[in-house]
Amino acid sequence: TIHHIDESKFNEEQNEFLERDKFVNLYHATSIKTMEQLKKITNKEILYEPYWINPDNWFQIKNKKNLRSQYNIDDSVFTIGSFQRDSEGHNPNLPKLSKGPDRLVEIIQHYKKIKNNKILIILSGKRRDFLINKLDKLGINYLYKEMADLKTVNELYNILDLYIVSSRFEGGPQSVLECAITKTPIISTDVGLASSVLSPSSIFNMNNYKLAEPDTNYAHKRVEDFKLIKSMPRYLKMLEYAYES
Repeated sequence: TIHHIDESKFNEEQNEFLERDKFVNLYHATSIKTMEQLKKITNKEILYEPYWINPDNWFQIKNKKNLRSQYNIDDSVFTIGSFQRDSEGHNPNLPKLSKGPDRLVEIIQHYKKIKNNKILIILSGKRRDFLINKLDKLGINYLYKEMADLKTVNELYNILDLYIVSSRFEGGPQSVLECAITKTPIISTDVGLASSVLSPSSIFNMNNYKLAEPDTNYAHKRVEDFKLIKSMPRYLKMLEYAYES
């Protein structure tokens, strides 16, 4: 299974990929974009099946005001979420550029300006050092729940005014599906599954991110095909095909 290929690093990893490719009969790609990348570097068969989402874990909580009060967040504050790592493992102060944290900082500064500084960045997940250091230097408030359980992360999605995916390369990310099913407003670069789930109006690049608009109803309808009850039969069929091949 290939989740994504970071083209900026592939030259360093090419020999390892080609050596492994000698033993691979077929590949599984988690997005159409990854499948297209694979076609350029292998002649082996490629199967596409995206990530799934479990509605038992991820769902909309409608009483936003009560939920925000539990986290001591005032209704007047504009909340922006980012739950994926932004730093390289070997150096926590070095940005993981495939995730686009440098881009995220630029977009956050834009929202800080248009929201008259009344913003709160909500973070979760490991390796958030790069972004936290930037937020500290910019004097931007944040709430960090490092290794929150699924219940807490689902609640965090539900108190957001906006989730931003600023990545350069992705296999998913899972946050696209999680935002879609929880009806969390989201804008994203055109990576991974984003264009398969989100409205074209919600897809941006760094030249037009100021114009990107979330469309929760569109995303919520599209995420139906990614629910576990529909995805698992497709996965099992894929595995059966691979076994028989």
